[in-house]
Amino acid sequence: MDTEEFRRRGKEMIDYVADYLENIRDRPVYPEIEQGYLRKLIPAAAPQQPESWNAVFQDIERVIMPGVTHWHSPRFHAYFPCGNSWPGILADILSDAIGCIGFSWAASPACTELETVMMDWLAQLLGLPEHFMFSSKGPGGGVIQGTASEACYVALLAAKSRAIRNAKPQYPDLSDEEIASKLICYESEQAHTAAERAAMLAFVKCRPLSTDQDLSLRGEVLEIAINEDKGKGLIPFYVLATLGTTGCCAFDNLKELGAICQAQDIWLHVDAAYAGSAFICPEFRSYLEGVELADSFNFNPHKWMLVNFDCSALWLRDSSLLVRAFMIDLPILIKQPEHGEAMPDYRHWQIALGRRFRSLKLWFIMRLYGVEGLQKYIREQVNLAHEFERMVNKDGRFEIVIPVRLGLACFRLRLEDDSDKLNEKLLDEINKTRLIHLTHTKVHGRYVIRFAICSRFTNLKDIEYSWHIIQKVAESVLQAEAQTSNSTNN
Repeated sequence: MDTEEFRRRGKEMIDYVADYLENIRDRPVYPEIEQGYLRKLIPAAAPQQPESWNAVFQDIERVIMPGVTHWHSPRFHAYFPCGNSWPGILADILSDAIGCIGFSWAASPACTELETVMMDWLAQLLGLPEHFMFSSKGPGGGVIQGTASEACYVALLAAKSRAIRNAKPQYPDLSDEEIASKLICYESEQAHTAAERAAMLAFVKCRPLSTDQDLSLRGEVLEIAINEDKGKGLIPFYVLATLGTTGCCAFDNLKELGAICQAQDIWLHVDAAYAGSAFICPEFRSYLEGVELADSFNFNPHKWMLVNFDCSALWLRDSSLLVRAFMIDLPILIKQPEHGEAMPDYRHWQIALGRRFRSLKLWFIMRLYGVEGLQKYIREQVNLAHEFERMVNKDGRFEIVIPVRLGLACFRLRLEDDSDKLNEKLLDEINKTRLIHLTHTKVHGRYVIRFAICSRFTNLKDIEYSWHIIQKVAESVLQAEAQTSNSTNN
């Protein structure tokens, strides 16, 4: 493919993408295929001779689309939002064209410098404390990671490195590995599995803690656990607090947890992967109270702020602690210039050496939507979740399990025996229709169906359509159950 063909085919692909997203409502949300379907559709080995663009282009619909779960369908209500917007797509095209591997300032100055400015823009948008920003001229700052799982992991590694250094005077005869074997971190039982995985990869103990009736981790529970573990000779060093859990959008009590962590010299990491985008709206910032006590804070613009995957924002109160944990110099790298404003060496802020020009997406989107446009989008999505909540509350067969906080509603069939079996059956039958797509979670041990507002295309008519499907399937499931019960009784 030469430049001229690229121009021509690029326009074709833009048209295809635009048509795909504009008409995505017409596609079944979930694919009707079996595992291994794709291998049967393509050759067993790569072609020896080049194929034509037309052959490749035609195979998008023949091979790829039959196996796509359409996350951006307005009737996709599973998992969580996955950011997508026209400005984000255009920014990714430019990022791919530039193709830099921005591990240092010298590797591509614009890549590093735009990221520092965008992280400050984002911090201001969320109302984060000034000490997290580069503009404060302090030790804090922000970095774009790939996912919240990576952010959690690198924050934990920085905390582990600090904890080992701090424990040296108390345990002068122990090696770093022996001290590490005493370390223990904490998380809510509602926390994402990324927290437990991070602890596993860092070879430290992790203790899930119970939550209250609102599924919130409270300070009293944490304090009891810390005292118990200290009595066993362990070293508590890291707490992960979640603002907006994946399962049901619960919020840990940040003020209580933060006060204990500061008093005990324990690293507090705040994971707001999904809910963090909502904090651009002042009315939702009460959930952020206590964030000034955190050592690190993370959220995913690629979930709910129209930013294409991947883009996970992580801020640190003292970035030198992360750099110290990760710094390894390579002889091939160009030394940072000594003149001008000091810039972060982002290769010391992450697991990988290389990094994409991800800040372009933030720059495009924040400029082309503006703060007011982004706030309007979040508010509309939250309102749709409340509309769904009102629909559920009007039908006596169902119940909302916990009040809707942001863009996620958790509901179930209201049953006398409180059985999970029929709710599991309901979700299975809903997803079999392939007209809408939902997932489940557990709340206080009960099976609960999640209904998330995910797509930027979703409107009130889509919510009404999805609720109609849920009611129709529920009627069928309940009738079948009634017939089975009657047969058994007779």
